[in-house]
Amino acid sequence: MPYSRPELIELRDTAYADIERIPGADARLAFGNLNVLAHVLAGATDGLYGYVEWLSRQLLPDTAEEEYLDRHASIWLEDGRKPAKASTGGVIVEGTVGVTVPIGTQFVRGDGVQFSTTSEITLVASTASVQVQAMTAGAVTNTAAGAKLTLVSPIAGLSSRGTVDLAGLVDGSDTEKNAQLRGRILQRIQEPPQGGSSSDYVKWAREVPGVTRAWVSPLEMGPGTVTLRFVRDGDVSPIPDPAEIAVVQAYINARRPVTAEAYVVAPVAKPVLCQIQLTPGTASVKAAVEAELRDLILRESAPGKTLLISHIREAISIATGEEDHVLAQPAANVIHGIGEMATFGGITWT
Repeated sequence: MPYSRPELIELRDTAYADIERIPGADARLAFGNLNVLAHVLAGATDGLYGYVEWLSRQLLPDTAEEEYLDRHASIWLEDGRKPAKASTGGVIVEGTVGVTVPIGTQFVRGDGVQFSTTSEITLVASTASVQVQAMTAGAVTNTAAGAKLTLVSPIAGLSSRGTVDLAGLVDGSDTEKNAQLRGRILQRIQEPPQGGSSSDYVKWAREVPGVTRAWVSPLEMGPGTVTLRFVRDGDVSPIPDPAEIAVVQAYINARRPVTAEAYVVAPVAKPVLCQIQLTPGTASVKAAVEAELRDLILRESAPGKTLLISHIREAISIATGEEDHVLAQPAANVIHGIGEMATFGGITWT
């Protein structure tokens, strides 16, 4: 049977009883020394019970708090918690032919995020692309193509503004969250390495900073092949770009069995657009419905998986404040082909 921790009042009564085993002692006399002693003993013992109870939660990774979760991760996972990562990419600069852009040249984005060049270039034409890396880490450093960056210190003959090239500044990610780390630890315990099983490929992919979910399709490209798809839920778009795919491909290639041919590809996003008549149609209820639908798609979307219309209706119904609704679109289960997966496409309110 499960252990039942005694309440503080039980510990006090036990102290009363133990003290009163002394002939003539009365531990229940208010403000008496023995009464105070009983309360002190009960309080101290209750504190010890509380500490042991807290400590018991740290013994297993499914209930451990952050400090102890990191300790479990250091034991079970090769590299522990995934650290934050800075974005990288190219910036197009304009200037006079022959001008040199030194390594370490700093650019700043409009919101103050700074980037530094990782190599030195000399302009052989009026424009050139220089490689930069964010000076801080995190998903916030990812920058869309076409964004403008400004030189922190002017360089003679070089325009003060640069433009992020078509590939964007990508691959920035935040420090791994506790829930994601806990999930990876439990997966490692429940699905130990087996020399290239499907779970191994998923585990390897999720070890890459920024990767949150992954799926494996054996033999999709032919005999001896493994196709892996993944998403980065912490980014503006969860669908990875070519640079992020290349990072995961290189990581998988360094770990896969030599006899397997691995293909890392992006899922094909299929945005799910909902058309809803909502009662009541207040802003707060609409926001709650949107949050529930986003959570549903995050939990249930996977390549090739059907998104059930009943689950969409359920997600709307459990939103805080919702009394009634009519779901006009989608009108049936949302079916996806090979490699296709649901993403949130927005809501039209009617």
